[in-house]
Amino acid sequence: METGELLCEVRPTRPKGVRHQLRRDGAVPGVLYGPGTSPMAVAVNALEIKNRIAHAATMRIMKLKSSAAELDGKHVMVKDVQRAPVSREILHADLYVVDLNRAIRVNVALRFTGKAAGVGDGGILQPLVREVEVECLPMEIPEFFEVDVTPLGIHDVIHISDMKFAGNVKPIFDSDYAIVSVLPPTVEAAPVAAAAAEGAAPAEGAAPAEGAAAAAPAAEAGKEAAAPAAAKKEEKKK
Repeated sequence: METGELLCEVRPTRPKGVRHQLRRDGAVPGVLYGPGTSPMAVAVNALEIKNRIAHAATMRIMKLKSSAAELDGKHVMVKDVQRAPVSREILHADLYVVDLNRAIRVNVALRFTGKAAGVGDGGILQPLVREVEVECLPMEIPEFFEVDVTPLGIHDVIHISDMKFAGNVKPIFDSDYAIVSVLPPTVEAAPVAAAAAEGAAPAEGAAPAEGAAAAAPAAEAGKEAAAPAAAKKEEKKK
């Protein structure tokens, strides 16, 4: 595990507008905390923390460089960041102090390799999780875990218990959950023949539709009822 340095200084918390001034000066306000460490308001270099977060998989642990004795030399991880909704610029950072000799829990990304046998048969590779939680010493945090999916046939599954973890890295899980599977191929339902024939005229000799059969007598009855009324009207004219 690589480490990098991060410029960090104690920051004032008053007046309220000091945080805006820090951002204008190229710094990010934050808070430092951890086991045996009282929460402390700090400011870190904006460009440095942006680069460290971009390379978090290979550089999770950072060593603080500061003029303040209580900060200089501490090892930290970025626990959380707040970003601007539109620009996505970092507005605030939470730094967690770690003890290099004490195991911590972190999430590590999964990298799926190979081509599953079931995919060649028309199946679909379906990753079910993208990272797993493990416990290990800070300097032993892996960059990622490689998962070979080559042997997977259709309906086959790799579970967390099937994975191999090197060294002292220990997976954390309550139930043996699935990591990746191969789904069967999806088949489109055949179009219904009746839907294609909808609206077509009935074949010669075919019985009329139920609605049509009911409409015909009604139409004839209407004609018969109208005939006497028309005859009376003509008689009055004469």
